[in-house]
Amino acid sequence: MPDDMPPAPGELSADPGEPLLPIPQEDGDAPPTAPGGRPTALDPDQMGFTPRRGVPWLSPVLLSGTAVRVLLADLFGAYLDKRELQDALSARILREGANYAGEVTDETDWPDTGELWLDYAADTGDGFNATYSVAYLLAQPSLTVDGHELPRGEVLVLGGDQVYPTASGQQYEDRFKGPFRAALPEPPEEGPRPRMYAVPGNHDWYDGLTAFLRLFVRGDEGSVGGWRTRQSRSYFAIELPNRWWLLGLDVQAGAYIDDPQLRYFRSVAARLGPGDKVIICPPSPSWVEATDDRKAYDSLDYFVRTIVAPTGADVRAMISGDLHHYARYSRPGRELITSGGGGAYLYPTHELPDKISVPPVRSLVRNATPSKSYDLRRTFPTKSQSRGLALGVFWRLPWRNPMFLGLLGMLQLLTMLAFVNAADRVVSGVEQRLVTVPAVLMVILDLLGTCLLAMPRSAGQRRPRHWVLGLVHGLAFVGLATLGTWGWLSLPFVDLAWPLPLLISIVLYLPLSAVAAGELFALYLLVAAKFDVNVNELFAGQGITGYKGFLRLHFHADGALTIYPIGTRHTGRHWHASPDAAPSAPWFEPGRPMELHLIDDPIEIR
Repeated sequence: MPDDMPPAPGELSADPGEPLLPIPQEDGDAPPTAPGGRPTALDPDQMGFTPRRGVPWLSPVLLSGTAVRVLLADLFGAYLDKRELQDALSARILREGANYAGEVTDETDWPDTGELWLDYAADTGDGFNATYSVAYLLAQPSLTVDGHELPRGEVLVLGGDQVYPTASGQQYEDRFKGPFRAALPEPPEEGPRPRMYAVPGNHDWYDGLTAFLRLFVRGDEGSVGGWRTRQSRSYFAIELPNRWWLLGLDVQAGAYIDDPQLRYFRSVAARLGPGDKVIICPPSPSWVEATDDRKAYDSLDYFVRTIVAPTGADVRAMISGDLHHYARYSRPGRELITSGGGGAYLYPTHELPDKISVPPVRSLVRNATPSKSYDLRRTFPTKSQSRGLALGVFWRLPWRNPMFLGLLGMLQLLTMLAFVNAADRVVSGVEQRLVTVPAVLMVILDLLGTCLLAMPRSAGQRRPRHWVLGLVHGLAFVGLATLGTWGWLSLPFVDLAWPLPLLISIVLYLPLSAVAAGELFALYLLVAAKFDVNVNELFAGQGITGYKGFLRLHFHADGALTIYPIGTRHTGRHWHASPDAAPSAPWFEPGRPMELHLIDDPIEIR
């Protein structure tokens, strides 16, 4: 179906600006569900959740609300940290293998050989179309990608940020649990029931892990659709076939590892030995973040140096999300993979360095692991594609952020009116100073706002370039208002009786200044990204939902591991209900099949 054709009844449209609501039926009533409870349309009453649009990250209401929650999390996070309380929960070490799932105990026999398929996805829980697209692919019994037949993972590991913008029970229901349940409503009729594990990211932390623990930390009693949740804490260890281990860490809220978590992983380390191979899944790719913040990698380095290394086990890979793209850094013996394409807006790749040192050479840790160099092997999107997508900020940002443009237009209008007032009534003495007060206040407000906007990615790392770019942006914003003042004074509206000038300025000047200020803001983001400032905002404001992907890992019977990075450039836009399909089949099928390809060569680890 062409993208410009309207959706048929029962389909969901993903056009920007349209609410994700069911298409009205001809009789005006929601149709009944099919036998077995499967929905016959994208109707919240039938599905049990409301599909949400992608988060409008530059919405003034969202920005202010999220800022308050982040501030509260920073101020009171240490008091709300539930990791210490998890010491009272079961410290289960888990086992996964072909047709087997259990708990590690001294009495349990474990086969030395076998194979396992495992999926890894991160940064889900944004808009319905992108999140459901990834969940739909994960739920398929098998995928054929570039000639490789890849069966569904018996295990699904989620790498963090399962919900946006902040965690709550309702947000999890609408943005994560509902779409995943729709993709795999019931356990498959054949084969073992797939299992699900999750690492909390910073967005999962904004309510102190309350909603995260309620959803994922329920042992074998919990489920998300056909997936069974098994972990007993916000972190976990899984023994895999042929001496492979996967360790999921929780290192948010201050970037330290709490004592109960350290005790748990020390008990895991007691089972490791020379010849064991370890995959570590932290909530963020601190090996990349360390290029901007020297402390970012400290906790992960401490964990490897003090918990894993003394056992003689070898950390062969680190896999993380948080940055919404695919990037792989490599050196002989270890892979560092970012795979954050689970559903959230695209994050750029063209600013990634071609080489990194891990730990950073200038690390502040006295006993840090010797630094080693890693080369950037592959990204998705490619750097050239990422640069091209960055240029789209000039049309995507205004189109997808009308409320933000309204805020910029209002600031331009107030600044212009203050300037007009000062220019029209300049006299001598005290009155001159009084009439210029509003103009001075607006200039200060504009400059302060742009300087605060030029925030570094890591708290406490504000550098001169942030101040310079913020001030230049502010001066350009004031210059635009000055130009608008000159244009307004040249029009005959100024001499009209009050309040006609104000009303005309709202009707004429506000929309024009909003568009002009929006394009100026887009230009600032494009320039600032060249200096590694506001890189996130450059792409968050565009809300690009394409370039999604996940990892499918195959643990072979001979002890080797093959990682297949799977990607798609376009997610589903229109969905057809499948009320007569099998109970475990997805509720909705895409109107157009998603084209899959390997975004990197299969990664062989032995």
